[in-house]
Amino acid sequence: MPRTGTEITRRKALVNAAIMEIGRAGSLDVTVSQIAGNAGVSSALAHHYFGSKDQIFLAAMRHIMTGFAEDVSRELVKATKPRDRVKAIIRASFSIGNFSEEVISAWLNFYVKAQNSKDVQRLLRVYQRRLQSNLVHELTPIAGDAAAEISHGLSAMIDGLYIRQALRDAPPNPKESVAMVVDYLDMCLRKRGVD
Repeated sequence: MPRTGTEITRRKALVNAAIMEIGRAGSLDVTVSQIAGNAGVSSALAHHYFGSKDQIFLAAMRHIMTGFAEDVSRELVKATKPRDRVKAIIRASFSIGNFSEEVISAWLNFYVKAQNSKDVQRLLRVYQRRLQSNLVHELTPIAGDAAAEISHGLSAMIDGLYIRQALRDAPPNPKESVAMVVDYLDMCLRKRGVD
């Protein structure tokens, strides 16, 4: 049966509410009732649409990843040179929509949950493969055989900055984070004789 406009709206509200509640709690120690209350729907309706809190969380992470993919696409359209395209992916990683306190908290909990949930592990692998593939694709013209190694370092830096931010009291600083990752990129390229 096709979804109605009301169902789509309510699902989106529940997904956004899950991100907000996880961000507020700093953990997955939130209830479906809290998420539903934030979304303005009943717990029964939330269970009807998703089945469980874990499924709401997975839907929230898919939503976050979709937003990230859209940001990457928007940034890549503006860049023509390979190095600029790598920087576009880095900028998208720290865009306002992706590097907000709530989303950072969701990512931290996503990594923790992946340790004991096959569904979360699968979704995390999809994200990691896409990021790696995008970076390697853009790095290969300028870094050749070193593209995979540099991509791995860039991915680790991005993930590491999210984890560090989750543990800080200061608000996220996207410009500072982008600058650190771009500095690492430039250092890796200089080391290989790429100006």
